[in-house]
Amino acid sequence: MTTECSGKHLKFHPLGQREVRANFDGGTITSDGGGLLLRAVEKRTAIIERFAGCFTDHREPGRVEHTVKELVAQRVYGLVLGYEDLNDHDELRRDPMLAVMAEKKDPTGESRVRERDQGKALAGKSTLNRLELTKAEATEKERYKKIVMNAEAVDQLLVKVFVESYRETPAEMVLDLDATDDPLYGKQEGRFFHGYYGDYCYLPLYIFCGEALLGARLRSSNIDASAGCVEELERIVKQIREAWPEVKITIRGDSGFCREEVMKWCEDHGVDYVLGLGKNERLKKEIAAELEGVGREYAQTGKAARVFKEFAYQTLKSWTRARRVVAKAEHLEKGSNPRFVVTSLSAERWEGRRLYEELYCARGEMENRIKEQLMLFADRTSTAFLRSNQTRLYFSSVAYVLMEALRRLGLPGTEWAQAQATTIRLKVLKIGARIRVTVRKVWIALAEGYPYAKLWASIYARLQQIPVRG
Repeated sequence: MTTECSGKHLKFHPLGQREVRANFDGGTITSDGGGLLLRAVEKRTAIIERFAGCFTDHREPGRVEHTVKELVAQRVYGLVLGYEDLNDHDELRRDPMLAVMAEKKDPTGESRVRERDQGKALAGKSTLNRLELTKAEATEKERYKKIVMNAEAVDQLLVKVFVESYRETPAEMVLDLDATDDPLYGKQEGRFFHGYYGDYCYLPLYIFCGEALLGARLRSSNIDASAGCVEELERIVKQIREAWPEVKITIRGDSGFCREEVMKWCEDHGVDYVLGLGKNERLKKEIAAELEGVGREYAQTGKAARVFKEFAYQTLKSWTRARRVVAKAEHLEKGSNPRFVVTSLSAERWEGRRLYEELYCARGEMENRIKEQLMLFADRTSTAFLRSNQTRLYFSSVAYVLMEALRRLGLPGTEWAQAQATTIRLKVLKIGARIRVTVRKVWIALAEGYPYAKLWASIYARLQQIPVRG
């Protein structure tokens, strides 16, 4: 039986003796009713408001219908809710739920100046792309694109939000550094082929502390993985120590960051490090006896065997001094598996096995944070210019910071306390709701069939206990 359209109704397969009919007459309905929680988080953190403050608006005030704050909020909330492209906003501009979240005073858009815009409270793609495509040197003399982003201010904001997330001064912290590939499919500025990843890509640098994002820098891929990380660390560490002068900081990264420049900067600035060290014949010779021993043990037991050894090591040319190396001699089913890390941490503070297994290996969790960035569309770098693609990366980064704030402030004690962005989006934010706007109120009727209503209400209650930011 085929689907039929009879009059105003769409007729589907019957359910027993009951006819099944549908129609687009349910009123104003959204699939993003849970976005109210995001708005509640924003009221308590002002993340989006301060991000909007990183833009300078050169437009004529009398001709502006969408403020920078409203445009930025629309774009960030859209990313968190799963709308990755600007094209999506040509339909989303009609959504009163998103308009409420973006603080549009007329969420229906009925009071818009031009008749063709009435009923569309929010901005379309052509207006939103001005946030991305405005040149750094643009002034009020530009014809269209006059909203200039201050990248330095955005960088500072990411660290500031991180500092604010602590109720007490931390004694120590670990900053994770990692680079990943961002595949490109056009002729973007800064596009190069990367031999390791086997593709044309960017090579963004991320810096996290736990789940908090402190830095996201888009880079061309014709560079070393560590390129620019000293400059990033310098500004981040400086800002952290302005808040907490005595905090102990350790940086952690794979062998791509094991460079003399990085280690010397850390040593000169009282920052510790634990970094992967690429294996070579000299290093393997240092643990030859241990490798032979674990090989024999594996042959006897058939089970993975490992031992640790540490020693002072200096390269023949690139290092200016000898440093502590912790080596893992391991034999697995696939054969010998030696691994090495170099560190400034003392053996008294971190014994070799513990340093490797508990401290260094924990860096693997950063891969989950980068995956979350991709869940928030950090790889949508398809504009022609590196600057505008960096702007897109900033928007995805702020979307991540907002999502992480929801997880940190609203989800502790729930089954979603450690959930990733896509799970939170699906379980917490994607709720069907009917919206009715009157002169004095906005009525949002959340779906009765939502299976996590009590849990959602507990998140709401937890957020209500946090003071609204003044």
